[in-house]
Amino acid sequence: MTIKQDNPRLKLFPVTAEVNNKGHLVIGGSDTIELVKEFGTPLYVFDEATLRGKCAEFKKEFGERYENTVIVYAGKAFMNRTLCLILKEEGLGLDVVSAGEMAVARSAGFPLQKAYFHGNNKSADELRHALEWGVGYIVVDNFHELDMLSAIAREKGKKQAILLRLTPGIDPHTHKFITTGTTDSKFGFPLMTAEDAITKAMTAPNLNLIGLHFHLGSQIFEVEPYEQAIGVILDLAAKMKQNKGFILKQLDIGGGVGVQYTLDAPAPSVSSYAEAVTSSVKKGCQKLKLELPQLVIEPGRAIVCQAGVALYQVGAIKDIPGVRTYVSIDGGMADNIRPAIYGSKYEAVVANKVTARDTKVVTIAGKFCESGDILIRDINLPEMTAGDIIAVPCSGAYCLAMGSNYNSSLKPAVILVNRGKTQVMRRRETFDDLIRLDMA
Repeated sequence: MTIKQDNPRLKLFPVTAEVNNKGHLVIGGSDTIELVKEFGTPLYVFDEATLRGKCAEFKKEFGERYENTVIVYAGKAFMNRTLCLILKEEGLGLDVVSAGEMAVARSAGFPLQKAYFHGNNKSADELRHALEWGVGYIVVDNFHELDMLSAIAREKGKKQAILLRLTPGIDPHTHKFITTGTTDSKFGFPLMTAEDAITKAMTAPNLNLIGLHFHLGSQIFEVEPYEQAIGVILDLAAKMKQNKGFILKQLDIGGGVGVQYTLDAPAPSVSSYAEAVTSSVKKGCQKLKLELPQLVIEPGRAIVCQAGVALYQVGAIKDIPGVRTYVSIDGGMADNIRPAIYGSKYEAVVANKVTARDTKVVTIAGKFCESGDILIRDINLPEMTAGDIIAVPCSGAYCLAMGSNYNSSLKPAVILVNRGKTQVMRRRETFDDLIRLDMA
């Protein structure tokens, strides 16, 4: 039985989030307090309905506006075999950035012909794996890679489909650590070398240049940078068509659209993002007399972020009169380093007291040996005691993906919930897991 709950933070949680008559947070039909009893903490919970809903939303909003659109999930946000199976069922492609991500997808039976292989310093071994495993598209980042891939494709007797990654020189107005489309970037061919790169790729006998790619960055809350970048790339494509006969078959605009993490920072809707992108492509191609290319977009965070919730148990509470109250949890920067490196902000609720009144401003501190291990600074929550459970929404992206074993901690379990049923996506690490690679 569920009860009405008007806590505004619940809208940041998965779409199935509700509160039962015990005042407990429920996700995917499962009481989070019961999940903690069964699986322990820290615990990451993914809601299958939200995951599939986000996949469907991107397909719908883009497909209705631009039929020839391919939705490609950016695996760096969170990579898992179960997730790969869901993406396969939903008909999405996959953006991978390492042989490891390729291997995970391959082990789950994901069709690698629908994968795009990115990265600014791919190794020869990684490129060989990509060709041997049948990766559909390789997004070439620099001249060194272009030469190396050409030689490997010749060695393998294959003709590999490629896109070139370009840096259009557009500032997306996000954190400098996650800005990737400016000229001063480690990624991609800058515009001043783009014509040479296209010419060289077109003449490589074992490569098939089918398109151009750009990626502006992450957590972008404006649509204008996408519109500007599309214009820049289409202008270049039109020039190269006239001068070299280049045909733009695919235009890959990357991902990076922002996600709402806190109540005071709303993000653009998928529909507004889709409208800005598709209208810019259609208008630009019409103006430049280009055939409409296949449009590729690569959302990662926007697919998995809201679906994931982190659950922690409260331990020590330190009240410094007139200064601050620290509420320590049994996780922190080893499973979510984003606040420490990006200054990222989160909301939270007390999962076993969702209906209780917020009465005290506290700081949620991690357990790791760094003063910077602060998950949430100055948040108003109900009175807490040791043993309470804190639930942090929007934890599906770049938390587990950037997780570590700092302080020799064990990585948390990850479960999938749907209609009251649970499935383990990844079991909790053990001490044996922690030490099995060490050579005594």
